[in-house]
Amino acid sequence: MSANASVFAQSFFHGTKADLRPGDLIVVGHASNFSGADALSWVYFAATLDAAIWGAELAAGSGPGRIYVVEPTGPVEDDPNLTDKKFPGNPTLSYRSRDPLRIIGEVTGWQGHSADQVQAMKEGLAKLAREGRDVIID
Repeated sequence: MSANASVFAQSFFHGTKADLRPGDLIVVGHASNFSGADALSWVYFAATLDAAIWGAELAAGSGPGRIYVVEPTGPVEDDPNLTDKKFPGNPTLSYRSRDPLRIIGEVTGWQGHSADQVQAMKEGLAKLAREGRDVIID
């Protein structure tokens, strides 16, 4: 690497409705925002803003959707819920960790999906729940 080259770190995002601040930690032990699953033993995040937008739009709660830039504090692995089990490879660059995610900032001014797209996604998730297929590989 030349002296003029720059090194860039991978950015990771977490979409939610929780009101958090830089320095706060997102930890395991919370219920899923997307199913009736019990408390999860992993925290989930993505390297694509689109995946985080879906997380913010679909998250449980009454507050506004929020997207945080997060930093894993320990080892990470591909999220099996969105990788080879459902989609070849890892197109959403979705990951999980048993260690906390540290919030280092918030993404503001992001553009959400259309109301029709969000409704279609919610209907799809409801259908999976009715069929008992809303299982999270935790």
